[in-house]
Amino acid sequence: MIQSIYLFMLGALVVAMIIAMSVLPNILLISHKKKLFDMPNERKVHHAPIPRLGGLSFFPVILITMGGFLLVYHLMGYKSDSMQTNTSYEFLALAVGSMMLFLVGLADDLIGVGYKQKFVVQIMAASLLVASGVWIKSLDGLFGVYDVPAWFGMPFTVLIVVYVTNAINLIDGIDGLASGLCAISLVALAGLHIWLHMYSYALLCISAIGVIIPFWYYNVFGNAMRGRKLFMGDSGSLSLGYILSFLMIHLSTVDISPRIPGDYNMVLAFTTMLVPLLDVVRVVGHRLRNGKNPFLPDKSHIHHKLLRCGLRVRQVMVSICMLSLMFILINVALIGSVNITFILLVDLVVWLVFHIILDIILHKRDAENMV
Repeated sequence: MIQSIYLFMLGALVVAMIIAMSVLPNILLISHKKKLFDMPNERKVHHAPIPRLGGLSFFPVILITMGGFLLVYHLMGYKSDSMQTNTSYEFLALAVGSMMLFLVGLADDLIGVGYKQKFVVQIMAASLLVASGVWIKSLDGLFGVYDVPAWFGMPFTVLIVVYVTNAINLIDGIDGLASGLCAISLVALAGLHIWLHMYSYALLCISAIGVIIPFWYYNVFGNAMRGRKLFMGDSGSLSLGYILSFLMIHLSTVDISPRIPGDYNMVLAFTTMLVPLLDVVRVVGHRLRNGKNPFLPDKSHIHHKLLRCGLRVRQVMVSICMLSLMFILINVALIGSVNITFILLVDLVVWLVFHIILDIILHKRDAENMV
């Protein structure tokens, strides 16, 4: 039984990659024929018009792969508690919410949508997850808080879903960064769900990984002059952010003991996306201190700072992905030794030290340029 499930996981990865590799060239072709480009400006790092509809493949490929493999699994007569349909309402809410964000993201990529309208749709999509029963019921001892009442946990979950969804959208500023960070998170979440024998959720992770891998190749190694480069756009970033928020919140609500002693659900879940989550807080704080609208774009993200330090785009992407992996390793190493509040404090200290080092480097570069 277990071997058949693993084969299904591998098959889902391969099928998702094949479908994505078939769809992406057609998206490029349509984008160039219809001139659907992301135009360069002073805030962006690219210098040529590039199609931004790569995310058009994300939700459909994930839905086809996951739905198809779940259907085949049951039609073949396999029975497994971890593949049963007792989670159907959760996945139905996920599918509807993902479609909502996919459509509003696509509209934004094509004609532009205001941030207020996008926030309304994000709140509606997040509320669907809460209505299906996916909401944070405990903080696992963070700041001494364990069980939380529904009147707090439900709106708090809506806030978290909107937060995570926008974190992916905002970190999508250079080639391969958002997709790379999402891939790292999905690999970690897939491993955790397989380890916990929650194979339906692992299948969702693997289906998403399967579509991200071909896109990442086009995004990072595609030649813009030859019309082979592609951005994910809001249709991709909003869909991925919503799916990741669903997976992280669900993992935060399940009982993982006795496999891991103590309450570390939230650590395992949110560690996987810690870099974009912390960056959103820092960027919003920076904009507010400077009297700017926190919802309007600027060049204050972590990747912009690293670019100003003199790193190239790919070096920045690799550096931030390595930073994300470092946070995962640090937090996993601390599990079982200290409580969740101390782990958060360690993460904040590492994050602050990293930015202090960047600020020192930037100060020296500015001083040298003035000489």
